[in-house]
Amino acid sequence: MVAGSLGSSLAAVAVSGRATGLEVLLGMLAPLAAVSVSWVLTERTFARDPAGLMPLMMSAFAAKVVFFGGYVAFMLKVVGLRPVPFVVSFTSYFIALYFIEALLMRRLFAGG
Repeated sequence: MVAGSLGSSLAAVAVSGRATGLEVLLGMLAPLAAVSVSWVLTERTFARDPAGLMPLMMSAFAAKVVFFGGYVAFMLKVVGLRPVPFVVSFTSYFIALYFIEALLMRRLFAGG
């Protein structure tokens, strides 16, 4: 996930120009961090105690709502990023990375 995200962000900057590089990178950072942490926790919890996965996922969801809300507000209001490239990047990486995590969970739950 990390290599794919970094590679695609470099490609996006190459296509859109260096002026949007910071927005693309910071739009990718939070979804990548959240998915990476949640995947590691999901995999470890499922291996140790499959029944404990649902409470973990519920708690993680609540934490992510607060984290993402604060992150987006901070980036737009404090850092002062341009909204359109940041939101496009954030939304694109959010959807793509959570889709990948869903596929990984499907494989994990199927025993693969």
